[in-house]
Amino acid sequence: MRPKAALEGPAGDFFAYDAANLYGQEMSAWLPWLRSPDTEIDFTRDRVVARTRDLVRNDGWATGAVGRTLDNTIGAELRLRAMPDHLALSRVAPAMDATWADEFAAAAEAEWRLWAHDLGGACDTARTLTFPRMARLALRHALIDGEALAVLGWEPERVGAGAHYATSVQVVDPDRLSNPDEMVDTEHRRGGVEIDEAGAPLGYWIRRAHQNDWYDAAESMVWDFAPRTTLWGRPVTVHYFDPDRAGQHRGVGVLVPVLARLKMLGRYDAVELQQAVLQTVFGTFVESPYDADQVRMAMESPEDQRELSYYQALRDAFHQQRQLMLGGVRIPTLAPGEKIAAVSPQHPARNFTDFEHAMLRNVAAAIGVSAEQVTQDWSRTNYSSARAAMLDAWKTLGRIRGNFTQGWCTPIYAAFLEEAIDRGRVPLPADAPPFEEWRTAYARCRWLGVGRGWIDPVKERQGAVLGLDAGFSTLDAECSEMSGTDWREMLHQRAREVALMKSLGLKLPDWAASDPAQVVERKPPPE
Repeated sequence: MRPKAALEGPAGDFFAYDAANLYGQEMSAWLPWLRSPDTEIDFTRDRVVARTRDLVRNDGWATGAVGRTLDNTIGAELRLRAMPDHLALSRVAPAMDATWADEFAAAAEAEWRLWAHDLGGACDTARTLTFPRMARLALRHALIDGEALAVLGWEPERVGAGAHYATSVQVVDPDRLSNPDEMVDTEHRRGGVEIDEAGAPLGYWIRRAHQNDWYDAAESMVWDFAPRTTLWGRPVTVHYFDPDRAGQHRGVGVLVPVLARLKMLGRYDAVELQQAVLQTVFGTFVESPYDADQVRMAMESPEDQRELSYYQALRDAFHQQRQLMLGGVRIPTLAPGEKIAAVSPQHPARNFTDFEHAMLRNVAAAIGVSAEQVTQDWSRTNYSSARAAMLDAWKTLGRIRGNFTQGWCTPIYAAFLEEAIDRGRVPLPADAPPFEEWRTAYARCRWLGVGRGWIDPVKERQGAVLGLDAGFSTLDAECSEMSGTDWREMLHQRAREVALMKSLGLKLPDWAASDPAQVVERKPPPE
């Protein structure tokens, strides 16, 4: 029974929250359902992904937004920074100290480069891509499709035939991840993901071919089960997505919340272009002396019809007999009573630029980058606002790169490192603990992508120097964040440069001089 106050007062008074109001004009038709995360995604996943891909293929704004996100996270090269957890390992094997960790990291990175950047594509099952390019492709799938999928292969026949390792990686289109025979989800099978009682993935059902490969239709109806790991923990299938809710087993692309707005913006843009074309056309027509009422009356009276028809015949004969030409151009002449009138189309809306900018700001907010990065319009931006926008966007881009590298790249590195240790390609002490039990400590790493860059190089580099001098930062942090480089490689390069300067008898700059007499005087920058 409803409370008396609710019966006497407005209907909305019954609800403590306006968001729960069932009778308000704004809320009465807004009745979404509560669904599980897998129910929300799996039943409409194919349609949503198909629309997103179509938009990215054909809309410049969507293509640019995805491309710039990739450029600011992966960039042209994704570099491994091996950082084995020697503090944890040294508790088991005292010889695995910081010195060992540096030697191990240098060897692991060298072996990784040999495998990941092989000219023959040894790391790729299809022998076409290097690892950075595979990572970029996988992240593109994650941004558009909502997830990235890879299967690790073991091909010992490649070793000695142009390759140094048997491990390979195959990037798989997430469309091929589905329930066998396209059955609906069950308690232990969600969108092709086999799960246990706790919801943990056990493996994945993957089609042998894409469902719309008409030339491979038979294979597209065969599913293979790929386990998540081997019995001893080596990754076999790597499935990455950024979950929005607990209990979620498939992902959603970043453009999905603004898909409808981008589609409407594309239509508006096409209409605006058509209007611009129409405005370039100078339209004219010949106006007769009869107005609309006279024509209507003539159609009602047979006698007037004959007069109107006679006049029209005279006009037609007049124009047929007077086809005067001058230099191949006809000179218009008019019959008695005719005149020429011009048509000038009027622009229906003059706020297109502001509307477009507002819509693209919405897109930028959904992706997590600045509006300037999406629109590439910096005309409204000064130094302070550009730096604030860049710093805020960098947090989101750093999160995207960190989540992706941790969820997709690091498991692949761990599988590669297991083989490298098994082949004795990295230094280990005699009492080193087994890799299978200490996989996380051995495979601890960081990934260096594109650097943040500078808006004002002088000011920002001066701030970096102040941070280093005050102990608030490290050379490792500054190199990786600002330029995406490895601080150790930078120091080695600087040592080579100083040695060459000395051998050539050049005067050393202040950062390289050990003798004060060798220092070149540096003037402070102008105010």
